[in-house]
This record gives sequence, structure tokens and C-alpha cells, in this order.
Amino acid sequence: MDAMTDVAVRMPTPVVREREARAVSGWGVFGGAVVVLLLGAAVLVLGSIPGDDGPSVPAIVGGALMMAGSGLAGAGLFTVAPGESRVLQFAGRYTGTVRQDGLRWANPFTTKVRVSTRIRNHETATLKVNDADGNPIEIAAVVVWQVEDTARAKFEVDDFVRFVGIQTETAVRHIATSYPYDNHEETGLSLRENADEITETLSVEIAARVQAAGVKVIESRLTHLAYAPEIAQAMLQRQQAGAVVAARSRIVEGAVGMVQLALARLAEEDVVELDEERKAAMVSNLLVVLCGDRSTQPVVNAGSLYT
Repeated sequence: MDAMTDVAVRMPTPVVREREARAVSGWGVFGGAVVVLLLGAAVLVLGSIPGDDGPSVPAIVGGALMMAGSGLAGAGLFTVAPGESRVLQFAGRYTGTVRQDGLRWANPFTTKVRVSTRIRNHETATLKVNDADGNPIEIAAVVVWQVEDTARAKFEVDDFVRFVGIQTETAVRHIATSYPYDNHEETGLSLRENADEITETLSVEIAARVQAAGVKVIESRLTHLAYAPEIAQAMLQRQQAGAVVAARSRIVEGAVGMVQLALARLAEEDVVELDEERKAAMVSNLLVVLCGDRSTQPVVNAGSLYT
């Protein structure tokens, strides 16, 4: 299965990899920024009060600079919630990812983009495709996935959520066309009878398709599998005919065993002596009774087999 997936899926090698960004706890910076802001405001107000020489220009400039520095430091504060991360960029260059939750602080000139790392589900629409035998079928699947590398999810693809959806649908179509819906007692895997093996192959292919986006596939399952409406009735009749043939085979097998047992017991108990013709008649009657699909009506023979 892996060999088939390797041949079918050819994704480019990722250029960027996730790494930890330089970020510190934001509480100390927050407290310092508030203190500097208050001090700067106080200096600015005091400097604005006219004295003997008028307002103090250095005090006003110093207070304004303190307030501006406090605001600049506060611009570097950001929060990270559980189940998410922040991807940092400076001047268009990726500088790292912050995964530790809480109030954090990093370079205020970096952009901080939120990327969810929570587990997600994606269920495909019901797709109509042809199986390996050319029969139209309907198939749908659900995939459970999670962002594993935030850098690749952000920079390797335009929209990693949409990318996962399209690649999942592509993988489902490929799997559906690679196997028959039913193998009809032939060797090989089929979609209906080998669900575990098929879903394992599906998970491997989806994982190979979305790894470029830094996504990890946790599980995938088929949620819908059926023949298309235009051939569903014909295939149902075929399945019913196969079931009837199988049931009849079991009935005949059991009936032959019962006839053999009856003849053996009659011979052992010496109940009646039967020649070949009477044995043939008895076998015929027993098989009719045991294999018939309707209730038999007994017929009383007042004569003998030869008259």
C-alpha cells in the first residue's frame, strides 16, 4: 500500500520548517510598561505647568518619549490560547512560532498570525465515481486531522484548511477507482468487504498529500458507500441471487447428508431391505422434501413400487 501511495502522490519538499520563536512572559513587560506610562504622563503634566521660565520643554519631551516607549513595548504583548499558536514574521521573514499559552511578549515590530492547532474533522460530500470495475458508486469519507507544523501550514500553501479538503476528496476518488465495490468471491480487496484495509490505505494517501501543509492525519473513515441509484436495483438483484444460490447450496449439502444418514441407519437397524431402485426412489423423495421451497403434500401409495 505504501509503495502505491508513494507512486501516486508526488508533493514538493517543504521549504520552511517550524522553529521556536524568541518570546518571553509578557507579565513583566506589561507591568513595566504600565509604570513607565504613568511616570511619563506625570512628567508630561508636571513639565506643562508654567514656572518662572515657562513650561519645561525637556520634561515635556521626556514624558512624551516615556509614554511612546511604553506604547511601543506594549505593542509587543500578545496572548496565546490553549490549542493555538502564533506565527511570527519580521520584514517578511519567518522568525518562529510561539506555542506556549498565556500572555507573551516578542519583538513589537513582528506580525503575529494566529494558527489553530486543535483537532479538526473534515467530511467530504457524497462523491459519485466509478470503481475499478467501472460501476458507478457513491462514496464519502471523514478525516480527523491536526496542524503539526505551523510554518508549513502558513507559508507552504495559500489556505491549509481548503487544501486539506481538496486533497482529501482527491484521495477518496483515487481509492474508489482503485478497488471494486465488491469482488464477487474473487481474490483481492473490495470496498465493501475490506473496510479496515481500505481506510488504512486512505489514511496513508491523505497523509502523503497533506504533509506539505504541515498537517497530521489522525484517522480517516468511509462514512457512505453504495451503488449509484441507476444500478442499485440491478446490483441488489445480483446480490440476492448470489444469496439464494449460496443458501440452496447449503440446503442441498445438508439434505444429501441427511439422506446418507437415513440410508445408513436403515441398513444398520435392518428395518427394511431396499434394492437399488427403491433406494433411488427414496433418495428422490427425501431430496424433494428437504430441498423444496414449499411445503410438500404427502401421497399415500396403496400399492407397491412395481404396480
